[in-house]
Amino acid sequence: MPCIGVSQNTFIPDDNFEQALIDLGFDGGPLDDFVPTANISSVNELIIPSLDISDLTGIEDFTALSILDCSDNLLTTVNISSNTSLTQLFVQNNQIATLNVSTLSDLLILWCFENDLNSIDVSRNLKLISLVCNNNNLTDLNTTNNVALNVLVCNDNLILDIDVSDNIGLSRFECGNNLLSTLDLSNNLNLSNLSCEENQLINLNLNSNSLLSSIFCYGNQLTDLDLSQNSSLRNLDCSSNNLCSLDLSNGNNNNITSLNFEFNTNLNCVVVDNINGNRDVWLPASFSNYVDSIDDCSNFIPVDSLNNFVGVTFTLPVINNGSYFTESAGNGTTLNSGDVISTSQTIYIYNQTTCGSNESSFTILITDRDYYIPKYFTPNNDGTNDYWKVFESNSNMVNISIFDKYGKLLKSLSPDSEGWNGMFNGQLMQTDDYWYLINFSSGEVVTGHFALKR
Repeated sequence: MPCIGVSQNTFIPDDNFEQALIDLGFDGGPLDDFVPTANISSVNELIIPSLDISDLTGIEDFTALSILDCSDNLLTTVNISSNTSLTQLFVQNNQIATLNVSTLSDLLILWCFENDLNSIDVSRNLKLISLVCNNNNLTDLNTTNNVALNVLVCNDNLILDIDVSDNIGLSRFECGNNLLSTLDLSNNLNLSNLSCEENQLINLNLNSNSLLSSIFCYGNQLTDLDLSQNSSLRNLDCSSNNLCSLDLSNGNNNNITSLNFEFNTNLNCVVVDNINGNRDVWLPASFSNYVDSIDDCSNFIPVDSLNNFVGVTFTLPVINNGSYFTESAGNGTTLNSGDVISTSQTIYIYNQTTCGSNESSFTILITDRDYYIPKYFTPNNDGTNDYWKVFESNSNMVNISIFDKYGKLLKSLSPDSEGWNGMFNGQLMQTDDYWYLINFSSGEVVTGHFALKR
């Protein structure tokens, strides 16, 4: 009996796609919109980027396909639902609006960046280790089921919130240029590279991420950045934020290869390992307020200071940095320049900035003389009245001598010294009366006594 054989073909309507298959040896040509199915059904790898392919019809018969790279083409859709053996899919830089990967349970790598995707569902791709979906129109991205994920790149989208707490193996995470206002990385202990720039982050806690070597968080609204626990840090760009505090004392400053904290207008100091270290690669190059303790940062907040005054009345002068108060830390009554002070008191100059505060104080002693001699002092190291000090307003004093009641000289002071602390030759002097002798430039000599109380 006669036997008739029929060869099965796969329809390939896109000429550029068919030509690519001809060039790869899967079809003998000429272009006829068909390729023998037997030639492609066992193909494991198909690499066809940058060939102006606009239609991938026929890909469904590549049933053994494990790797597909059709990037940099003109595709608006890709149907890979039948390609269930796919482990690597590269469809970046096309015009794809929807992409269904729900049947690809073995998928390890998915690169779909620079398309027109509004969403991507990877909830069934449990083996996924690399997801790169930047430069799309994504408003949401759920990776809670992708516990094997090692690389996640989703920058340049419209994402409002992202939860990576289940992606504990994540080592590279890029989510820059989205709409994020919060970011919790406390579970991502393996993270080594972080890019979260150009978002709306106010806080960024990286204390748990000791393996971080590169951090790019510029263009946010961060006010504080503590990197004291990030001992692997080599690259940092935290420029263009609202930083008040930057702590880089992580023991690794000598290994930093690039660092930029420019355009943080309120940042007055940076905590480092060594204030005399080499910072040739740090920006801004003109910055010099480096300290070894965060507590020292308040010293760089400007505040005016005035000398103590002794006299009949005192008029508060105009100051540039700070305001007058009758109590410390901006408390009590607010005073103004031009106010006339006619009672003895301590006045505080308090300056509150966006990043903190600083304070100075001065004492006004109202008397009909040009100097004031205290009647007693209590040197018990409580911070109050620990020194016996003579105050004057006209700088007419030459020197001050202190004697015990037997006339033994205990201390000679200059008028601008901090005063006497109640000690002689390293020994505490006892509670008693002591005598003073003050010489003035006019030749006048004033003597008297005062009490030391313990």
